[in-house]
Amino acid sequence: MTAAAPHNALSVGRELSEQVMPGLEAALAKKYDRFLPGFSEWQIATVYGGPYARDGVSAKTRQIATVAALTAMGAQTAPQLKIHIKAALDAGWSAREISEIILQMALYGGFPAAINALNAAIEVFEAENTAEGDA
Repeated sequence: MTAAAPHNALSVGRELSEQVMPGLEAALAKKYDRFLPGFSEWQIATVYGGPYARDGVSAKTRQIATVAALTAMGAQTAPQLKIHIKAALDAGWSAREISEIILQMALYGGFPAAINALNAAIEVFEAENTAEGDA
């Protein structure tokens, strides 16, 4: 998929976000749009109709890069990190691979950030019944 033009970023974003995280726009709308009208559409168009829709790297690679970035940012990103860890599993990354990426981020975000991210990952792995040795 190529970078979306502004006029179709929302439609491209909707299609892609439903592949990556089904129900995301509806969940965003339910939580945020009553206080910030249009927030859900803006996020879908901006994120999934923008960078996520570009050619150059696979959606699978973008997902693990997102997990890495959220890990390095620290514990304040735990809710988003859990969502993206689930999406990384769905994209084909194993629990072991995700855990290794999180460990790598200890070098950049610090050990507390990595430990917090591992704790978030374990919650997701357990909820998804992902075996420790999944490769």
